[in-house]
Amino acid sequence: MALIRTSSPHLHKASSTADVMRLVALATLPGLAAMTFFFGWGTIINVMWACLLAVGFEACIVKIRKRPLGFYLKDYSAIVTALLLGLALPPFAPWWITLVGVFVAIVIAKHLYGGLGQNPFNPAMVAYALLLVSFPVQMTSWAEPFVLTHGDSWQVLEFTQTLGAIFGSVDPALIDMYTGATPLDAMRHRGGLTTEEVWRTVPVLAEGIGAWHAVSAAYLMGGVFLIYRKVFTLHTPAAVLGSLAVISSIFYMLDPYAFADPFFHLTAGATMLGAFFIATDPVTSATSNRGKIIFGIGIGILIYVIRGWGGYPDAIAFAVLLMNLCAPFIDQYTQPRSYGHAKAKRGMKGGA
Repeated sequence: MALIRTSSPHLHKASSTADVMRLVALATLPGLAAMTFFFGWGTIINVMWACLLAVGFEACIVKIRKRPLGFYLKDYSAIVTALLLGLALPPFAPWWITLVGVFVAIVIAKHLYGGLGQNPFNPAMVAYALLLVSFPVQMTSWAEPFVLTHGDSWQVLEFTQTLGAIFGSVDPALIDMYTGATPLDAMRHRGGLTTEEVWRTVPVLAEGIGAWHAVSAAYLMGGVFLIYRKVFTLHTPAAVLGSLAVISSIFYMLDPYAFADPFFHLTAGATMLGAFFIATDPVTSATSNRGKIIFGIGIGILIYVIRGWGGYPDAIAFAVLLMNLCAPFIDQYTQPRSYGHAKAKRGMKGGA
């Protein structure tokens, strides 16, 4: 009988890789529902389109590699990658943006390195970073929450109109009425205004920030659910959120007129999505508990540094990718002591 050789993760319990992936997908549903409620149908359309593309690309590459198709499609890893990328894309992102992103994530960032378990970088974040650098206009045209575009009428762009906007059959001028800056973008490009003045004068902060808080709370709920189901431990997300809160608190106390408060950094962007669904990827993150803490602290610090002084308002993708690069080094110096050994092996040479 031919054996299928696969890389990690190898699970030695009732759960399988497919079970874990299904739980992750299930945990994103509160965030998906919140984004749909506040920003319209675009996120659902992007997610469905991305998942369809991911299955197609996965099937093609598996066939080219002469591997059993059913075995690899049933682990749902391609679906989860597409789901995370679809959630990260702007609701009105053109169809070809999703096409390029899913191709990069599945074909290049995943299978070019050997498939699931062998990719050094998070595939969804590789795709997102490439799209952000290559197509900044499309990737920064974010939908405004309905409380800004329609006041008390609670009207959103219809499903068919949103579908037409994504696939190019609707006048772009109509879409411009529904797009605007994100809270992080407004805070980053505020000119000479103080933090307090920005909060009072910019509509997305003065009136629409509650939508972003609700979305962050939804992703937090999903993350807590995954911790409860023991899909991952608390070490990485706690380190990401804790380090981001600490460094933002320090700068906020030094100059509250120039820097935003820690609650803003934790809830105004994709921090919760990144901390619980991106940074916890078991393939591309550190493995030991101590390593996970160091890995998460690095992400939190990089998020703040890039947000404060970099060119991109929300820095989740770049922070995660930079720490993915450091994960093997972290693992070398944070190995736990093996049973029967007096000391843990640290570094390339190891110890006694």
